[in-house]
Amino acid sequence: MRTMIDFYLDLPAKFGHKNAFATRTGAGVYQFKTYNNLLSDAKDLAFGLQGSLSEREKVAIFADNAYEWIQTSIAVTLLGAVDVPRASDVTDHDILYILNHSESKVLFVENETVFKKVIRLESELEFLKEIVIIYPPKDGNKEMSSRKIKISTLLELTSKGKELRKADPSDQFFLNHTIKESDLFTMIYTSGTTGTPKGVMLTQGNILFQLKNLPLNLQKGDRILSILPVWHIFERIFEIFSLYYGACTYYSSVRTLKEDLKFVKPNFMASAPRLWESIYSGILGTLAKSSVVKQKMFQIAMFFAKRFFVSRQIITGNVLDIHPVVFWKQTIRFVYHLYRFFLVSVPHLVFDFLVLSKIRKATGGELRGSCSGGGALPYHVDEFFNTIGIPVLEGYGMTETAPVLAMRTFEEIIPGSVGRVFPKTNLRLVDLHTGEVFLDTEVGKFVFGRKGEIHVKGKQIMAGYYKNPDATNKVLVDGWLNTGDLGIFTANHNLRIVGRSKETIVLLGGENVEPVPIESKILESEWIDQCMVVGQDQKYLSVLVYPNITRFEEPLAGEFWNQKEVIQKIESEIKTKVNSQTGFKSFERVVGLVVLPKPFEVGDELTAKLSLKRHVITDKYKAEISKLYTNQSVTS
Repeated sequence: MRTMIDFYLDLPAKFGHKNAFATRTGAGVYQFKTYNNLLSDAKDLAFGLQGSLSEREKVAIFADNAYEWIQTSIAVTLLGAVDVPRASDVTDHDILYILNHSESKVLFVENETVFKKVIRLESELEFLKEIVIIYPPKDGNKEMSSRKIKISTLLELTSKGKELRKADPSDQFFLNHTIKESDLFTMIYTSGTTGTPKGVMLTQGNILFQLKNLPLNLQKGDRILSILPVWHIFERIFEIFSLYYGACTYYSSVRTLKEDLKFVKPNFMASAPRLWESIYSGILGTLAKSSVVKQKMFQIAMFFAKRFFVSRQIITGNVLDIHPVVFWKQTIRFVYHLYRFFLVSVPHLVFDFLVLSKIRKATGGELRGSCSGGGALPYHVDEFFNTIGIPVLEGYGMTETAPVLAMRTFEEIIPGSVGRVFPKTNLRLVDLHTGEVFLDTEVGKFVFGRKGEIHVKGKQIMAGYYKNPDATNKVLVDGWLNTGDLGIFTANHNLRIVGRSKETIVLLGGENVEPVPIESKILESEWIDQCMVVGQDQKYLSVLVYPNITRFEEPLAGEFWNQKEVIQKIESEIKTKVNSQTGFKSFERVVGLVVLPKPFEVGDELTAKLSLKRHVITDKYKAEISKLYTNQSVTS
């Protein structure tokens, strides 16, 4: 495979009549599309588009997970063009910025609602020539028109292309391209520190590298459940990877997930940590309502399962050893756990059959494994699913790395780690304070157990940020990408993620949040002197606040940080400043609050330029932050 064009064109010969995608039409009822259907539909659409597009031109797609989305993206690729995806809930600001900045000539929109949002901004769109509506209104609404932009529907273009293709049914039209591995495949806009999106340029080669290195071992005919937004590169790579192995992707949603798990009986699925936490909470919630006998049976089953799992991990060497363990300690540990493994094996098998197998049936009963990405998986959730027999392959990466840099394998599942770095991917760990490169896999320099900023180099690294050399040069130097994450290299060469050095916060659901605009808004309050937003890998945002003590009528004395009056006033100020009316999204709402007893000071929590040392503050107040996410102190 030289390009993704070659990859797609090869699919019918490999998998032909196998099902590629399934769309839910009712409870347990799905409409299937084969690999032959998929490529035929994509080729028809490409022929219908050929007069509107040239190679390397940009095509925006503002739509959500559906078969028509993948049909559209493949058609764009077959033409040698570059897709620019976003969800259907795209904001007016992002519509204008993305379409103008990317110079997209064609835009696919989900429905009439998205069309109307775009057409209201028609006079400000500089390059857009055509809008294609994927799901037009059934009544053929005549209001869907424009003075300067051509309007068509997906069905019209596909039908037009089908007729044109009758004259040339071969693939020669698509094979006569000049696209190379270094050409762009997609351009994904992510948030910048000022709120201005940055266009991440991912090449054909970036995607091909992922396909060749993801350690998932899918099989032809596997059933894959899709629930994440397809415009996120994590879900998109997973769907393309499913095609690589001849699997079938079933589209699901949060609303229908429980039913779909039951009917589809997936063999594999990918999701953000929030889903696993939700399933975990659901299992425990169901158990809490069950009889005392069932609860006791579960406790006994978990007692044996945990010991069985931990002992098996140690026997096979899959243990989170941050530092090397001396030989005699390894030997004693191995002998003890070998003995315990055999001791608990029989009772574990019995209670696994009686109890845990029924829990696994909640996921369909045929789930061989799952992939978690887009944020850190909480350790207790990670350990729980691996213990009950649902292997979780946690991965690590970012949009700029297309997206995976490291991932566990079925042979080496170590909760608390994200597995080994991909082949042909080099890793550096850099001391945040001195800039020393103390670990460099490219030259065989290893230091175990020391925390540093993660820099990576490999074939999955982006080409840069589109038309933004300054932003590119800040993170990409001599081929090395500064991820902004902090990591530790373990004694068994696994990577453990321990925090962030950059400002971007990634929530549990995968949402990227820039804290600076939120902090700036909060600091508009005269009642607040200093603040820092937190929430990395959590469900929601929280904030650490030092109040402006001079604003209160009476001087604050004693433990003012625990006083009800102070807390309520600051909560009120935050809610007034950060809400949808002031321009913030729902996931940017601040939920948790810690009032600090002392201000941030230069040399400790602040730099000489008065910038926040976020990692220092996070470490210093980690106990208080932890309490926020155990429901001990959150705003209502």
